[in-house]
Amino acid sequence: MPVFITFSKLPANAMAIFPFILLKEKTGRENKILVNHERIHFKQQLELLILPFYLIYLFNYLINLIRYKDHDSAYFHIVFEKEAYLNERNLKYLSVRKPFAWLTFLIKRNYL
Repeated sequence: MPVFITFSKLPANAMAIFPFILLKEKTGRENKILVNHERIHFKQQLELLILPFYLIYLFNYLINLIRYKDHDSAYFHIVFEKEAYLNERNLKYLSVRKPFAWLTFLIKRNYL
């Protein structure tokens, strides 16, 4: 079970920083889809040994920002976010998820 921390000044509704899920509002912990989205990020972070996840995330965001020229487009095109948003409603996703599933989105975007 993740450790939830409420932080009202959070710029997003939630953020996963293993082993914590930061929430803008306390009620976020009851939102199964939101929590599942953040747990998908936990899995991504763990398979990359945490620190490299953040480096790749930032690099991918910056490349996207240059490409799309706005924050929202850059954010939603981050490969980790693509996997999480696509599968957040499938509450059984983590039990069937293949290791490094986010790479599928990297390959589809022609980053390799």
